[in-house]
Amino acid sequence: MPAKIAVKDVSKSYASDKGPLHVVDSISFEVGDGELVAIVGPSGCGKSTLMNIIAGFDRPDQGCVSTDGVLRTEPSSRGILISQHGSVFPWLTVQQNLMFGLNGHPHEEKEALADHYAEMVGLKGFEASYPHELSGGMLKRAELARALVVKPEILYMDEPFSALDALMNLRMRNELLRVLTEEHHTVLLITHDVEEAIHLADRILVMSARPGRIQARFDVPMAHPRRLSSSQVQELREAILRELGVEGD
Repeated sequence: MPAKIAVKDVSKSYASDKGPLHVVDSISFEVGDGELVAIVGPSGCGKSTLMNIIAGFDRPDQGCVSTDGVLRTEPSSRGILISQHGSVFPWLTVQQNLMFGLNGHPHEEKEALADHYAEMVGLKGFEASYPHELSGGMLKRAELARALVVKPEILYMDEPFSALDALMNLRMRNELLRVLTEEHHTVLLITHDVEEAIHLADRILVMSARPGRIQARFDVPMAHPRRLSSSQVQELREAILRELGVEGD
């Protein structure tokens, strides 16, 4: 059976005043069905560029990306991108945002699905609220529900919780893990937060500085829920930080 996501020898450059800017270089890895893989790396190493290529929003100069063995050349409804920039429409209520992508469903079914996923992420009672009436954490819950309601096979998550304070970030991570126990999704997570990667991922890939390459790979063998203060977690954290050129505290 082919990997859910297969990235093979992907490279990407952009033109600049000083010549070609090499962003990512010869990146290869696979993500299994139902696996959560996190990619960490320094700012500017090409993480978001790589994610856009994998999700189908950009094309590599070299190499290819496939999903279930089929070459990826454009975005697909089978995979949804959740970014740090937000994706809800400010002029629609929570329920209307969740119903927006449910084409082909009867109206009553759209409402039922929207309400189900609002409740799943803890927004029951806020279905009629507009985005400006929600806190930052609630907005992230709405974005997560908006992605889940269309039942994608893959969640592409590009630093989705980076704008949240530390406590809300932790709550949203726990919320994501809870949702993933209820529904089967393959997840590719881009983050600069090593603790977040260890908290969530089955495997962690470490990218080098630009041009980004995969310089290290770590399995995360601890079962969920993970105690982030455990010695096993701290040892893994320090090993990843060393790869990033940072000494652990």
